[in-house]
Amino acid sequence: MNGWVRFLLIAGGTASVGVGIVGIFVPLLPTTPFLLLAAVLYSRSSDRLSGWLLGNRWFGAYVRRYRERRSMSRRHKAFTLALLWGAIGSSAALVVTAWWGRLILAIVAVGVTVHVLLLGTESTYKGYS
Repeated sequence: MNGWVRFLLIAGGTASVGVGIVGIFVPLLPTTPFLLLAAVLYSRSSDRLSGWLLGNRWFGAYVRRYRERRSMSRRHKAFTLALLWGAIGSSAALVVTAWWGRLILAIVAVGVTVHVLLLGTESTYKGYS
């Protein structure tokens, strides 16, 4: 593989991990797509970084489960939806004043909720921590 292409893939994967981590704390900034993008970019450019991401104690098992089974645990679904609605609800109540802004927030929240609920639900993941 060309050195520049590998560098760009690694840089893109690292930026995706960074944005994904920020997305944990910032409403409306998704985490999952960025972590999945990082997993793809790392898998094509660096076995070491791919292994690091998939073995990461905070989100490695989450990325593996999502990629392999397109599912989440009940606990993680509940946590995700509580955090989503808490963040969007507080943003709509405290920050956004325009009715159309609140409508957009509600549409995004409903869309993400539907996506999360349509994912498979597993109570136990064998082979994952």
